[in-house]
Amino acid sequence: MRTSSTDSTDERFMRETFRLAKKGVGWTNPNPMVGAVIVKNRKIVGKGYHRKLGLPHAEVEALSDAGTAARGAVLYTNLEPCSHFGRTPPCANAIIQAGIRRVVCATRDPNAFARGGVEKLRQAGIKVSTGILEKEARDLNEAFFTFHEKQRPFVALKFAASLDGKLATRRGDSKWITNERARAHARRLRGAYQAVLIGIETVIADDPHLGVRTRGLRDPLRIVLDSDLRISLSARVLRDSHVVIATTKNASARKRKQLTHRGIRVLTFSGGRISPEALFAALRKMNVISVLVEGGGAVLGSIIDADSADRIYVFYAPILIGGKRAVVIGGRGADRISNALRVAQVSVHHFGDNILVTGSTRS
Repeated sequence: MRTSSTDSTDERFMRETFRLAKKGVGWTNPNPMVGAVIVKNRKIVGKGYHRKLGLPHAEVEALSDAGTAARGAVLYTNLEPCSHFGRTPPCANAIIQAGIRRVVCATRDPNAFARGGVEKLRQAGIKVSTGILEKEARDLNEAFFTFHEKQRPFVALKFAASLDGKLATRRGDSKWITNERARAHARRLRGAYQAVLIGIETVIADDPHLGVRTRGLRDPLRIVLDSDLRISLSARVLRDSHVVIATTKNASARKRKQLTHRGIRVLTFSGGRISPEALFAALRKMNVISVLVEGGGAVLGSIIDADSADRIYVFYAPILIGGKRAVVIGGRGADRISNALRVAQVSVHHFGDNILVTGSTRS
């Protein structure tokens, strides 16, 4: 089937909204990344993107940039313009007032509270086209769509391993399995997620920083699974209050009080173990839309056993460690190959002699 010139033009300008939207990576959570361009006579007369939670949405930024040139123009955006009053006024209202004649959006908004902009625009006599590069638009905001459609955070697993699948040596040495280029990329990955999750064993063994340490990216919320509150108050993850500790009722009430007095949020679960399902349900109530899980093996295994993983990032270094300890994935494990977690849409990136395998666990 031949692509019409209109479709081709729509796709070209829609890809520009994707490019703009990505500038907000890590800063818009729990909002989606959105870009917008305003086109008149096939030329862009205004552009904008959602820069940060609480700031104007992409459409309003683009309308401001276009000024009076917006009247009679076409507005492109990768997500349906909102129709509700939230932290900012409805974008649909601003579009109507600006005199836009046509709106092209890649996909509808999965958030029932914000959805309805398409209908409002059409009622005002504005022509609206949807579904242009819809799959790419959903992929761009995969965490946002998962959060609203599946009622839970989007969960990605990340780990670095030797070729024989070990996280560390028999003495627990893991610094460093991968090279500096691979580690720098791994830190940047954190900036794309709203939260990063580790277990207490990783805190005790490595005392990780868990920040992005990259200009222009935002440090994620740090979450530590610590059923008995063994964490040291001098641990680097506790350097400020941008952290959540998940524990159980078995933990010390005194230690819990020490943490809360420092402004650290402590989530307390019943039983002696914290299930991934209970944790992610609690994080959803906190409006955490995406979590990057950095292990170790027991934490990664529990999430795979719970079928809660949506994406993987696996860094491999060309070394063999051997031994029975420090396996990458713990938990029960699959009973049959046919029941193993399948990874699709696989891509491979090289960082010198290290490689990164990325893929989706959802078809």
